[in-house]
Amino acid sequence: MKREDRRAVVDAYKKRKVAGGIYAVRCAETGDCWVGRAPDLSKIRNRLWFTLGQGVSLNQALQSAWKQHGERAFSLEVVEELEEEEVAFVRERVLKERLDHWVAALKAKPI
Repeated sequence: MKREDRRAVVDAYKKRKVAGGIYAVRCAETGDCWVGRAPDLSKIRNRLWFTLGQGVSLNQALQSAWKQHGERAFSLEVVEELEEEEVAFVRERVLKERLDHWVAALKAKPI
């Protein structure tokens, strides 16, 4: 790849719209639900599935359920997508508030 082409690809990546929001991980076997927040929802499934598959998730209840029931029992869904905020600290506050809302609404455990 030429240097100019590489630079154009990197610039396009930096300018892409990133959707943050709230997601839910569900276990079909038990009906358990975990809710989390992410500044970039497009990457969260890969990150979660990787850490769970490696057995290094910080959420022990989720990791235990994953180990017991396996990957096929789990699904991830986006429950709320937030508009991109100009200032990062505002986005974090909004994500925290929406996470609290969805944990209560879904009777879920926070991630």
